[in-house]
Amino acid sequence: MYSIITHIEIVNIMVQVSDKIINNDGKQDAFLGIDIGSVTCKFVLMDIDGKVLTSVFLRNRGSPIESAKAGMEELKSKIEQNEELLGYTIRSCGTTGSARYLTKAIVGGDLAKTEIIAHAVATQSLYPDVRTILEIGGQDSKIIILRDGIIVDFAMNSVCAAGTGSFLDHQASRLGIPIEEFGDYAVKSTNPVSIAGRCTVFAESDMIHKQNAGYSREDIVAGLCDSLVRNYMNNLTKGKELDEPIVFQGGVSYNKGIIEAFERHLVRKIIVPKYNVLMGALGMAILIRDYYLEHPTETSFRGLDVGDIEFTTSAFLCGDCPNNCTIVQVKMPQDENKVIARWGSRCGKWEVF
Repeated sequence: MYSIITHIEIVNIMVQVSDKIINNDGKQDAFLGIDIGSVTCKFVLMDIDGKVLTSVFLRNRGSPIESAKAGMEELKSKIEQNEELLGYTIRSCGTTGSARYLTKAIVGGDLAKTEIIAHAVATQSLYPDVRTILEIGGQDSKIIILRDGIIVDFAMNSVCAAGTGSFLDHQASRLGIPIEEFGDYAVKSTNPVSIAGRCTVFAESDMIHKQNAGYSREDIVAGLCDSLVRNYMNNLTKGKELDEPIVFQGGVSYNKGIIEAFERHLVRKIIVPKYNVLMGALGMAILIRDYYLEHPTETSFRGLDVGDIEFTTSAFLCGDCPNNCTIVQVKMPQDENKVIARWGSRCGKWEVF
């Protein structure tokens, strides 16, 4: 279980330690949260009061290193074009997502946390009484159960694509419908068809059968939305009490058809937050802000020019014991091939963060 700092506690911390913060450059404090996953990368720049100053949302560039560099270049561009943002200095940076440790090494992050913690922190900052968080991204999905501000249970699905956004992307392509319009088709349905949703292969075969049987695209799309929700619930929600308030986030939460499908299956209202696709990065910005307030030390953040730095990655087998761990390392060639990060050993022998 993980206890999340409530908004009131955050305010108290800020009051207690604000006198420790040394700000000699005359600029206001800003905090950067980065969430790089398998499909997208998100950056959120936040001020000390929790206000989102700006954000970046990009498709993954094929590798966490290139994604991090592209995201930093976009963030730098936004800051340089906004006179108000020029009055801020990034005091600390935190990373989350499946590539959180590699991203932390590249940008010089000060803290890395799991997506579960980051999403929960962001959601509770906006909805202090939240009890259930549903999250569906491009390649994975998760559910987080909170009680009295504490994570008491969670589950993740990163194996089967049938409960993720990639499932809808693929079916939308087959139907010739832009994924952005998928939800609009679903809500127009008057008779959603039943489509097998246990597996993407079976779902696609069943969908083709329904097309050949003459069902409308609206009814088929609504059936696909129901299929995804059934798969999500079968894989992630068994044995869990999904109490309200229920907050739905991630890229798939833009889909009105999925929202309606969840509300039909759960017979409960679904809340979609303002920053639905940025919640991981927002949560990390909050976490790094609180970490900085408790530990106002020099940041490791490399600055907005990370895109100009070259990095190389490599791997080797340890071989010092029967585990024979694969060790991954990141180097900076322009700094005498200095190792800036290394991980992968079970015993911690090779770890460098």
